[in-house]
Amino acid sequence: MDYKSLIKSTNDFPIEGIIFRDLNPIYANGDAFNSLLIDIEKLCQGKTLDIIIGIEARGFIVGAALANRLGIGFACVRKKGKLPPPVISASYELEYGEDVLEISEDALKNGNRVLIVDDVVATGGTIIASVDLLNTLKADIKGIVSIIELLSLNGSNKITQKTNIPVQSLCQY
Repeated sequence: MDYKSLIKSTNDFPIEGIIFRDLNPIYANGDAFNSLLIDIEKLCQGKTLDIIIGIEARGFIVGAALANRLGIGFACVRKKGKLPPPVISASYELEYGEDVLEISEDALKNGNRVLIVDDVVATGGTIIASVDLLNTLKADIKGIVSIIELLSLNGSNKITQKTNIPVQSLCQY
């Protein structure tokens, strides 16, 4: 499916100079959303997984739906202050600022085989911070999947260099 034809681009949002790629038109179209999940599921072939990790907030949408399709668990990586303690934290840089991510200490069991799902790879900061959190919990990270990759920001290369885990994406801008 041509997902790019459905993705809405908004200039200067959330701040000047940023082009926001809105996936909501895909989620609102049942056939497109189903096709998206099928295509991501194909990227998972050959991987034995116990749990999907969705990154706040738009990684929750696809991550939870994919976990349901695969019949496995789902856990979320959230922005600071959104999960009850005890949590593990990691700071990261955004395309347009800084923030902190957290995961519940009991979100995973030692050795859980996980797939990280996020909507967009920009600078790579959120995924690198998520990998740091999952490594602290001794997860076995089997892959990283995104819907969109912003090539000009070189995030996927940064992720792979820092974590040694390649990023698979469906659309590249």
